Amino acid sequence: MNSSALFQEFPVLKSDELILREIEECHLHDLYEIYSNENVFTYCGIIPRQKKDTVLKMIGHFKRDYLKKSRVKWGIFPAHKHESDTLVGIIEAFDFHQRVNMATIGYFLAEAHWGKGIASKAVNMVVRFLMEEVKLNRIQAEVMPSNEASKQVLRKNGFMMEGTLRQAALWTGKGIVDLEIYGLLQEDYQKLMR
Repeated sequence: MNSSALFQEFPVLKSDELILREIEECHLHDLYEIYSNENVFTYCGIIPRQKKDTVLKMIGHFKRDYLKKSRVKWGIFPAHKHESDTLVGIIEAFDFHQRVNMATIGYFLAEAHWGKGIASKAVNMVVRFLMEEVKLNRIQAEVMPSNEASKQVLRKNGFMMEGTLRQAALWTGKGIVDLEIYGLLQEDYQKLMR
């Protein structure tokens, strides 16, 4: 694992359509729109936040987690000039295991931006970065079985469902849940790139 690609300085990822970069205090309004919407967290172990102050503190937590090298939380922004400061979602990589050379990813979008292919494109960008620059061997994602949209995003990006962990996680606001594990190995990624 090439940790310096992740943690030497915050990695900014760019495509023609999206920019993935650090979330800052100036994005509080958009971040609050995401975190205060119950629909966004239907399939996540996250409780919606009703206070802007709480969401503001979270921005500090994102930075702290990054500095502790435990999590990279990118804001998803459109690449178009007139919208380039609009936060439309979040994608993160966490649970880095040096010895196994793997990480877990997660993502969610503002409801107004659902169904536009943004999550698939953001996952593609993060997977490419983690496989090519960070040199991970495995990326995985945990998904609630009923979250069809998220499973579609993963399948589009070459992830395979590896199985269901029954009653395996305690998710805030959801209780004990089943989780489907999706995985992508470096060898799978290489085949996709051919």
